[in-house]
Amino acid sequence: MKRSLPFESIYQAAALILAIIVVHLVYVTAVRPNADAILEARAAQSAAGEAVNQERSLYVVLRDYEQESCFVLGLWAIAIIGFKARNSLRERRLLDANLVQVSEGMSILPEDTREYARPVQALSGDAQNQLLPRALLAALQRFASTRNVHDVSEAVRQVCEAESDRLDSELSMVRYITWAIPSIGFIGTVRGIGDALGQAYEAVGGDIAGVTESLGVAFNSTFVALVISIFIRFLVDQAQLIQERLTLDVQTWCDRQLIRHMQVR
Repeated sequence: MKRSLPFESIYQAAALILAIIVVHLVYVTAVRPNADAILEARAAQSAAGEAVNQERSLYVVLRDYEQESCFVLGLWAIAIIGFKARNSLRERRLLDANLVQVSEGMSILPEDTREYARPVQALSGDAQNQLLPRALLAALQRFASTRNVHDVSEAVRQVCEAESDRLDSELSMVRYITWAIPSIGFIGTVRGIGDALGQAYEAVGGDIAGVTESLGVAFNSTFVALVISIFIRFLVDQAQLIQERLTLDVQTWCDRQLIRHMQVR
């Protein structure tokens, strides 16, 4: 898997940069201009003594920097999850490739392992690094060296467990993002409440516009962060489910298509 790491690192860095550019562009061109226009209209209505339009606006809910940061991290997490899920689904295609063709009733002897390993070794370097080819080669090599079917089954299990642990560890960044998003929302909450307390003297004098705006920042940031976090958490669980099914299916495939045909004279 060493070959994929540099590309994956570049992909993650590029995905983060692209997420920052896209989200900031949307905020600069659409979200903040519309939110400022709505807030200015409300301020003008309040100054003129007119009834202020209190209809909840999506632009106002999303306008602050904490919400923008949450969207950046959310898009970045989606890009990483999509990359992981795509790799897992691509590896599943090898389960239908018939890398080891053993007819029903045929037996595989230790002397036959080289013949069955040739189709796997003929795969490209990237394909050989995938889980199924690695499990097959480990099984055939263990059978040739130990001539023990139980050892073969143990070798496949170890390869699949190691792959499961590796895939789980690679989701650590996404798990960190799912923790960071609501944390950023709480930062917005603290900032908004702090600003509101700083303007308490204005509220005592009858001007509550500043206090209500600051409290809006506090609650809107938490609301947006929690919604995004719930959605990302769902995607993480689905990606982890795909990866777990892959390792289990590879182990089952090796048991049914290879190990049960192995015999020692």
